Amino acid sequence: MVAKVALVTGGGSGIGRAVAIRLADEGYRVAIAGRRLQTLEETAAGSKAQMLPLTVDVTDAEAVRGMVERTVAHFGRLDVLFNNAGTTAPPTPTEDLAADIWRRVIDTNLTGAFFCAQAAFRAMKGQQPQGGRIINNGSIASETPRPNLAAYTASKHAITGLTKSLSLEGRRYGIACGQIDIGNVLTSLGIPMSSGTLQADFSLKPEPTFDVKHVADAVLYMAGLPLEANVLRMTVMATNMPFVGRG
Repeated sequence: MVAKVALVTGGGSGIGRAVAIRLADEGYRVAIAGRRLQTLEETAAGSKAQMLPLTVDVTDAEAVRGMVERTVAHFGRLDVLFNNAGTTAPPTPTEDLAADIWRRVIDTNLTGAFFCAQAAFRAMKGQQPQGGRIINNGSIASETPRPNLAAYTASKHAITGLTKSLSLEGRRYGIACGQIDIGNVLTSLGIPMSSGTLQADFSLKPEPTFDVKHVADAVLYMAGLPLEANVLRMTVMATNMPFVGRG
């Protein structure tokens, strides 16, 4: 059996790096995309399997199209997209949030995710055998926000709508789409959680975190399902984080 092909955006660090290495170690042929070649090469060095590094700005529709075309040209097809590239901004009261910060977060987290999904959808629809899987990196903030993160929350709330739209439209073509919502994973973004982060009452308290390897395991499970089955949404979080009762 020919190994499946996966494309991981935001593959140069954090969740993207962990997922790319996990997929490669499990036999997937993996392309990794990001802004900086050096960090992509560092990810590739973390696995014995060869990866295809692709530098791309996900907010550039033509660059994203080229990213998918290069993946298909190199591996022959695309079976899994982990739509992971994203960014955030320092906590800022809504009334003080600068327009350029709002646009940067929305352009990366939402528009960039759409461009990647759109290009992958085209490839998966047109290939033989037809179909594939798109896994969007959402957030628990998509449903339960923290204070002063309006742009990030709005972008991730919209990802849920994108996930459902792709899941619905993909049915005819054997394209499954799901979303993983991650809470307090220990990465460069998650580390400050342990030293204190804003709560719903605007107090600052430390929160527990968990190892990113568990996110990689979860994405591997979602990616490995047969196309007649789909995880529409999965939440992976630190057990003791104040999420369920937040607000």
